[in-house]
Amino acid sequence: MPPFEHLLRAVATECALRSRNEEGKQCVPPFRLLALSATGRVRGDHAAGLTGEDFEHEVVKRRLNAKKSLRVEVLNTETKIEDALAKQAWALAEEGKNAVRVLVYSDSREVARKAKQAVERLAKGAKTELFVGGRRVFEREGAKERLKSLGFIAGSTVERRGPVFLFATSAGEVGVDLDADHMVCDLVAWERMVQRLGRVNRRGEGKAKIVLLQQQPDKKTQQALDKEKRGEGLTDKERKMVDEVRRLGFVGKVIERLPLHADGTTDVSPGTLHDLKRCAATDSDLQKILEDATTPEPLRPALTRPLVEAWAMTSLERHTGRPAIQPWLRGWIQDDPPQTAVVWRKHLPVREAGPTPREKEIEDFFEAAPLHTSELLETETFRVVQWIAARAESVRRQQAAQDKATEESRLRGEDVVAFALDADGGLRKAFRLAELDPPKKDKNELERFLAGAILVVDARLAGLNDGLLDETHTEAPPTADDGGGWLGEGAVGFRVRSVEAPPAVPRGGKWRERFRFASAVTEDGEATRWLIVEKWQHDAATEEDRSAGHPQLLDEHESWAEERARCLARTLDLGAKWIDLLALAARLHDEGKRAVRWQRAFHASKDGVYAKTEGPIDYRLLDGYRHELGSLLRVEGDERIKKLSAEDRDLVLHLIAAHHGFARPVIGTSGCEGAAPSAVEEKAAEVALRFVRLQERWGPWGLAWWEALLRAADQQASRDNDARATGGGGT
Repeated sequence: MPPFEHLLRAVATECALRSRNEEGKQCVPPFRLLALSATGRVRGDHAAGLTGEDFEHEVVKRRLNAKKSLRVEVLNTETKIEDALAKQAWALAEEGKNAVRVLVYSDSREVARKAKQAVERLAKGAKTELFVGGRRVFEREGAKERLKSLGFIAGSTVERRGPVFLFATSAGEVGVDLDADHMVCDLVAWERMVQRLGRVNRRGEGKAKIVLLQQQPDKKTQQALDKEKRGEGLTDKERKMVDEVRRLGFVGKVIERLPLHADGTTDVSPGTLHDLKRCAATDSDLQKILEDATTPEPLRPALTRPLVEAWAMTSLERHTGRPAIQPWLRGWIQDDPPQTAVVWRKHLPVREAGPTPREKEIEDFFEAAPLHTSELLETETFRVVQWIAARAESVRRQQAAQDKATEESRLRGEDVVAFALDADGGLRKAFRLAELDPPKKDKNELERFLAGAILVVDARLAGLNDGLLDETHTEAPPTADDGGGWLGEGAVGFRVRSVEAPPAVPRGGKWRERFRFASAVTEDGEATRWLIVEKWQHDAATEEDRSAGHPQLLDEHESWAEERARCLARTLDLGAKWIDLLALAARLHDEGKRAVRWQRAFHASKDGVYAKTEGPIDYRLLDGYRHELGSLLRVEGDERIKKLSAEDRDLVLHLIAAHHGFARPVIGTSGCEGAAPSAVEEKAAEVALRFVRLQERWGPWGLAWWEALLRAADQQASRDNDARATGGGGT
């Protein structure tokens, strides 16, 4: 995405974003950016390209000169694009006679789906695959594996007895190394055409035939074009349609500039496209045509020091000067519809009886069982609203018809069946079944709640078919939270179990308890059923997770961390002073674990003071205690700390306070009994002021870099301890 590249370039080049003193500039390594472009978008004065020697390389020559012949077919207004795509794809396979791979691109996932169905009608039993956006990542990743088995992944060798067809949208233009023998596609902007053309005959070992279908403007687009000709004003939507027609017209002009083969088809080999770009460097008319044929870069906001400093305050849940990061990553696209991600879960933080769960309970549940990338299906918000309303109505009708024997699995209108979460895990709204199919006048309000949100729904709502939203599908989909075969045991790092009156969680084993939610309680408030969120043994998402594992004494862990810090600092060629400072922070970073509260909460053995225990962790006894703050209270009187200059002491103390990501700039004081409450509050205030001073001294990325060094040393020491437990040795 161009806006993301501009963001990185600003980080790399803007002096205002770096350290403001010479010490920081010399010590912290510079940020370096290397942009790779397959479509010709190149920014900056220096670009690396193929050398004369490269052009003489046999593999390079074969790929640059890969035979690719393009033929343009203009469709009449009566022809449906999906039927034309299917017809041409079947023709490229010579009606099933050739065992070839045919790639079918369309700009619409609905068109891709219909074209797939049309080919399947033409060729009963033909092997087909769909690769589109708006699909759950779990199924999309599974599709990648099927693409390999069908031979669509570049370099794969698969024996085929008949043709295979892949139907893709922009999801198949980038991010996957596709290769096909032939292709049929609709017309899109030039940079996307370049990506598509690169997905056939990638190795230069065949002769690719490419059919480009050019559609006539539909009725609404033609009306907008006529209005423009008459000099009438256009709506934003009409302007967008007219601009797209004009852009595709320029794509046609680009294609007309390419050389022809003897049979009248156009040469679209990589070498030809390379020559076209090289000619544009000296031909201003051609350069203008290419620019007009290319999708304009989205508008983007500027990156400023105050913004970065606001984002750097990661321990603040709310900050009025900290906007969402999305515009800096993707920019602003005119009329771009808002997106919503959907996740299906078997277990949700809902209560069968008793008080309604508090907002914090719900957020804590999802923090313990976080959403995994593989669970997400992202699509336009309006589609999600239409889909969820249809599913809610269908479920209500279906469940009302069920007899009482299935009462336990029924969903009633008052049942909470979905949660809308912010990207940071904050709860926007809990939805009852009846609220998901509101009257027509209230649907805009539902869209407002879901725009930019993650909607976690009860798996019993179903509506997922082959990874795509399908309001008619009634079978509950597989979910990631039951610890089953989702990507392999422990792959998502957690599982959820529903149990009655659970006994004490056993120590050790593959899973350890992370969180409990009372899903049913008596009138007296006694829990009768629990949802137990368990963490996989090798998952270390939080500081508490990393502290539960193979038992290790505190002195030994800190000694190992110190040695790892020295080794890392020497590898980075830091000066002796900085090596000693980083090592000192590592040697003292976990002193707060000496607190009796921490040892008891982690069920440490009484034969010593431990940094790592088998657990389980008693979070109620821990009471929010941050051992990093406890460490500060214990080490400020250390003679080694006292001897440091004020600036160096600031750095060491901040690294200790922030080595688990807190103290940027605030840190919790709950459960800290190392001093009087007023003194603890004062120390927490000092933590915030120290962060501000260091941010000014080292710059936002410089300070984060220092924190990363200590965090890396700490994690390496923890992995050494795990390796020792499994016979792999230690430091």
